[in-house]
Amino acid sequence: MRAMVISQDNGSGGAPVGLAPADIPTPSPGPGEVLLDVAAAGVNRADLLQLKGLHPPPSGAPDWPGLEVSGTIAALGDGVTGHQVGDRVCALVDGGGYAEQALARAEHLLPVPDALDLVDAAGLPEAMATLWSNLIAVPGLPATAGLDPESLQRTTVLVHGGSGGVGTAAIQLLTALGARVLTTAGGPDRTARCAELGAHRAIDHRSEDFVEITRTETSGTGADVVLDVVGAKYLQRNIDAVARFGHLVIIGMQKGTTGELNLAPLLTRWLSIHGTVLRQRPPEQKTAILTDVGQRAWPLVTAGKVRPVVHARVPLAEASEAHRMMADGEVFGKVLLLP
Repeated sequence: MRAMVISQDNGSGGAPVGLAPADIPTPSPGPGEVLLDVAAAGVNRADLLQLKGLHPPPSGAPDWPGLEVSGTIAALGDGVTGHQVGDRVCALVDGGGYAEQALARAEHLLPVPDALDLVDAAGLPEAMATLWSNLIAVPGLPATAGLDPESLQRTTVLVHGGSGGVGTAAIQLLTALGARVLTTAGGPDRTARCAELGAHRAIDHRSEDFVEITRTETSGTGADVVLDVVGAKYLQRNIDAVARFGHLVIIGMQKGTTGELNLAPLLTRWLSIHGTVLRQRPPEQKTAILTDVGQRAWPLVTAGKVRPVVHARVPLAEASEAHRMMADGEVFGKVLLLP
């Protein structure tokens, strides 16, 4: 099969330098796995980090990028039940999605509704699992650490990066669950599109102060939850934007990894901060996350209330161009690679 593998610079100690097409053996599904004929693979910022040697795959996973795919089941491994060859599915994978075929654990599959384009479905698994595991069901933390879907009507969530793959899904998912969503994006065109997706207020971070607007929109109290992909640059300002007893969730570091923080507000306003990555979670945690997504969030996808927002479909052989688009910040939603 054809895959886009990470090329190495043999003159500099084998450092990764880019992506290159390669013909590699088609994998065989092991116990509990399925082999997928890939219709599309979602591109994520984690893929760009992997090329820099900063986001290695878990042990035993393929060493080429691709964390989410959609397609049809081509073969079943031993012990797989509830699925058949030919089923339309999308999946969270540990790696290897940039290929014509990919392996996935059967527990990490989600069915693609008939009304959802099979290619576009590749833009959902990573975002939905990231959102659910950080906002609703937070593995390793008490149930009270996450939001209660039944009471989201009383919750204001500030979502940074509303024009990204996670952000576009977050606006739709949280709005569909009843939350009031504030979001940031760069420029009037992007903020207008975020509003069209359901954001109560889209803030242009280039010309507006998100802390001031968040407090204005909440009558001075602040957001109950802030979902942040920016990192160090926004650390203190996020704390300023969070309400008493509020929660800051950090899932990205696009603008730095090291910041300075005044700890006093954390103590006096009973705030909490947590940060996670999805890829390195143990398989059993991913299974729990995706099972919960399938039961409680996926019906919103089936109903058309949450849909993938696709910026571009790019041929697999042009994966480097897809990465350039991501790095340049021109993408609204997801970029998908088509074998």
